[in-house]
Amino acid sequence: MPPPFDPAGFNPVPGRSETLSPGLRRVLAPNPSAMTFRGTNTYLVGTGAVAVIDPGPALPDHLDAILAALAPDERISHVFVTHSHVDHSPLARELARVTGAPVLAFGDSRSGMRPRMRQLAAQGVAGGGEGVDADFAPDVTLADGAVIEGGDWALRALWTPGHLGNHLCFAWGDEVFSGDLAMGWASSLISPPEGDLGAYMASLARLRGLGARRLHPGHGAPVEDPAARLEDLISHRRSREAEIIRALRLGPATIEALTRTIYTDVAPQLLPAASRNVLSHIIDLMDKNSVVAEGSALLTSRFHLAAADPGAS
Repeated sequence: MPPPFDPAGFNPVPGRSETLSPGLRRVLAPNPSAMTFRGTNTYLVGTGAVAVIDPGPALPDHLDAILAALAPDERISHVFVTHSHVDHSPLARELARVTGAPVLAFGDSRSGMRPRMRQLAAQGVAGGGEGVDADFAPDVTLADGAVIEGGDWALRALWTPGHLGNHLCFAWGDEVFSGDLAMGWASSLISPPEGDLGAYMASLARLRGLGARRLHPGHGAPVEDPAARLEDLISHRRSREAEIIRALRLGPATIEALTRTIYTDVAPQLLPAASRNVLSHIIDLMDKNSVVAEGSALLTSRFHLAAADPGAS
């Protein structure tokens, strides 16, 4: 993964509401891990009738903290979910029950998957991801470009698949809640079949084209220079692809062998997650007819370059 942007400087107290700017509060969930950094950022947007973005994991203490962040005359009017990984969506249903607010998202956990990924899911290419909230189902599905307005806020839904098929970002003026698409502290895990590298790269490019002033990610500190960070993330994936191609020029290799060759600076406990990223690149290269599998079981197959070696110019 690329170097994080000053992770030590981001260390808010879980459960404490912090005002980031007028009309924007953040409450950190108490679920730190190697995949979630300090924990999941839950955002409260607006005043009076408040929108909540990413309620997070189903932790009673976090539910209490979200409700405690409200002023006496405030209520939660909408619950938005960027995507249905278990660190983002499970608390949405209980928060909706307590407040009466609808849950809004792109769709359930299988929404947004292209046929190629559905085929891989049927073939058993699963596991190794961040954990999908299989029971998640929104009350309201949001189409790409849908605008939802509250008393003093408006959010525009941007379908940005790749990390997960149902991933949305939400534009708030010239700022964007970027979920797990773009974070400052690390790159996103792309774990097929729910994760789709080709879609992820297109989503990064789309977000870069918006010219946002600031990103508010699902984990970690706000990204103050979105253009630079998004270019870094795109370049990072291109570099990983080049590393895989270079490794395959030495001969056929499995996902496990490629992972150990490429991720030499990763702690052993993170190698399984790294292997999912390698798998996502291999699938993308196969889709581009650049790499061929020697067997049908992708997780154990050996892979080699196609006859026309990409990048051999």
